[in-house]
Amino acid sequence: MAAAPAAAGSGVGRGRRAAATVAAWGGWGGRPRPGNILLQLRQGQLTGRGLVRAVQFTETFLTERDKQSKWSGIPQLLLKLYATSHLHSDFIECQNILKEISPLLSMEAMAFVTEERKLTQETTYPNTYIFDLFGGVDLLVEILMRPTISIRGQKLKISDEMSKDCLSILYNTCVCTEGVTKRLAEKNDFVIFLFTLMTSKKTFLQTATLIEDILGVKKEMIRLDEVPNLSSLVSNFDQQQLANFCRILAVTISEMDTGNDDKHTLLAKNAQQKKSLSLGPSAAEINQAALLSIPGFVERLCKLATRKVSESTGTASFLQELEEWYTWLDNALVLDALMRVANEESEHNQASIVLPPPGASEENGLPHTSPRTQLPQSMKIMHEIMYKLEVLYVLCVLLMGRQRNQVHRMIAEFKLIPGLNNLFDKLIWRKHSASALVLHGHNQNCDCSPDITLKIQFLRLLQSFSDHHENKYLLLNNQELNELSAISLKANIPEVEAVLNTDRSLVCDGKRGLLTRLLQVMKKEPAESSFRFWQARAVESFLRGTTSYADQMFLLKRGLLEHILYCIVDSECKSRDVLQSYFDLLGELMKFNVDAFKRFNKYINTDAKFQVFLKQINSSLVDSNMLVRCVTLSLDRFENQVDMKVAEVLSECRLLAYISQVPTQMSFLFRLINIIHVQTLTQENVSCLNTSLVILMLARRKERLPLYLRLLQRMEHSKKYPGFLLNNFHNLLRFWQQHYLHKDKDSTCLENSSCISFSYWKETVSILLNPDRQSPSALVSYIEEPYMDIDRDFTEE
Repeated sequence: MAAAPAAAGSGVGRGRRAAATVAAWGGWGGRPRPGNILLQLRQGQLTGRGLVRAVQFTETFLTERDKQSKWSGIPQLLLKLYATSHLHSDFIECQNILKEISPLLSMEAMAFVTEERKLTQETTYPNTYIFDLFGGVDLLVEILMRPTISIRGQKLKISDEMSKDCLSILYNTCVCTEGVTKRLAEKNDFVIFLFTLMTSKKTFLQTATLIEDILGVKKEMIRLDEVPNLSSLVSNFDQQQLANFCRILAVTISEMDTGNDDKHTLLAKNAQQKKSLSLGPSAAEINQAALLSIPGFVERLCKLATRKVSESTGTASFLQELEEWYTWLDNALVLDALMRVANEESEHNQASIVLPPPGASEENGLPHTSPRTQLPQSMKIMHEIMYKLEVLYVLCVLLMGRQRNQVHRMIAEFKLIPGLNNLFDKLIWRKHSASALVLHGHNQNCDCSPDITLKIQFLRLLQSFSDHHENKYLLLNNQELNELSAISLKANIPEVEAVLNTDRSLVCDGKRGLLTRLLQVMKKEPAESSFRFWQARAVESFLRGTTSYADQMFLLKRGLLEHILYCIVDSECKSRDVLQSYFDLLGELMKFNVDAFKRFNKYINTDAKFQVFLKQINSSLVDSNMLVRCVTLSLDRFENQVDMKVAEVLSECRLLAYISQVPTQMSFLFRLINIIHVQTLTQENVSCLNTSLVILMLARRKERLPLYLRLLQRMEHSKKYPGFLLNNFHNLLRFWQQHYLHKDKDSTCLENSSCISFSYWKETVSILLNPDRQSPSALVSYIEEPYMDIDRDFTEE
């Protein structure tokens, strides 16, 4: 029983194998105890010492141990794989062994997905675990990378079929065994090498899926300029491959923290930006530039985004059919393979996919398909939806990057907007999508559904496209552009220059432009819909920037104001995000527009309605402060105009009368300053600081700034906490100077949105921060000496 296991082979090889085994077992004093093998292997993986691979055991010992532990012969197969995969192998036997290993792991991967969907308790998957534990993952990486090795000036080659087997086994192991994907992500040279395997159509899908998983957990973003011949690689992709590649690009061109952009404090973001300036462009920015340098890249993305799907949606079982397919097809690898078969067999009108019987082996973990297989129309539509949302995401990120103007120009030239307009009814906002298909384990309103995700990504793209850019008028058709010109002519105001400069050959065609279509579905959206937030954001971006009366009237004539007020007052909307987006949109729609205030007063025509409206405003000033700012600015302008129409609105509008009261303004001012602090300022709530500044700038214009500061001081004392508000405001203004004086884009936005020159903003802040305690407009004059606390460092707590 104590005898060492017999070594396989003979002669010198047997001696070396025995020596290696003894060295590996040294800490155990001879033969390892079976119960400790897995533990020792895991420790060896972590430390890089001791037992790390099957090759450190003899085949006899592994076979004996397998009888007890039921390892499905995987360690023995790995031992053979190691012996048949050396540099001088012909790899034929190696490939045969891989085909023995593959079904053992692919069935587990399929089971893993099934179990996950059923939300069952955690299950162990011994085959993939054993494969990894005995060094299978590292061995496959070495096999795949053999072509990078040169022998006597000639590079080694392995077949596409063998590469595909290796990739599928690696993917299945990543799916089932925790930690494998992260370990692969740490091998940067391997990750870069994987991109080269996408040159072959036979290995493209497996490679793309594995890369996507690896990049999803990689701590440091990969640099695309390190990928050999990137331009040639991407240029040679067909359209389907390029669409699939966009899933990988989504990870490589997005800044690591953009998902929580509004939640990160401005202090942290500013510190990160300073650090980035010293380090140069980020990896995401470098990757964006690398992609934009590829000839025809953006044009091909635009073609993918606007590609039509032939539809035959007359069947009553459309949604049920879609549900049946998507029940198990949420793996891109499976879906693409099935689509490929379907395209090859397009001459057949109907067929079905034959799922493998339980226990049957499957190459690459994909279901077997009959020679006459063709997917139903519903699956083709789903396939196109899944591609389009990835493509739209990439275009959206590029639109927000450093090369924004270049991307804008190309997107306009390649007619992305008219193309999306033509797809709006039939694909993007299909009638069937009300009961949108969802992933298992999620509900119908979850953003994980491809149908829902496509809509949100489409709305985000529109928001990025319209935001502070004159190309926003491409969202209209020729008739609608003429309507804008007519509005300006009737109001006797100059026509918007950007409208005059719009290339009419690039605008939307058909009866309605994309903006009008969006307004139509927005007004029909159910009260509880998650789309309301994104729809409002997209429309608001069209209005952002310098206020345009013609743009506002265009939207007012289509009933937008009444719809917003219905949602705020009558629909009992509870979502803070939706309310914030509607308040922001309402502010942009009404700002400086007498007609909008007349419409507001006509809708909010009772005290009861007005009180509901005020309750919504006051329930969260972080959400409603932009509306408060727009109404305050409008009131100031109206009071300085001599016009009967304006005078009538001033005398009748409940909202203007409410905002005009000094106690109301002071209440807003006090709360706006009190709910923010330097350490908690974010992109979302910094607007509260700017709204408080607007109130004080307008007071300064009327020479009432000392009065407002004195009233703030009294309010402090009434709260039995002297100095707490004005000290906080002083710190906030100091931060404001640091934040805005070095950001041209942000300062321009403040100027355009308020119609107050940025120099006046700066002057007002400087006056408030004047250290002279004798100045009637300096904050320090209203903070009593014992309570002075104005020199704090701006550091994260």
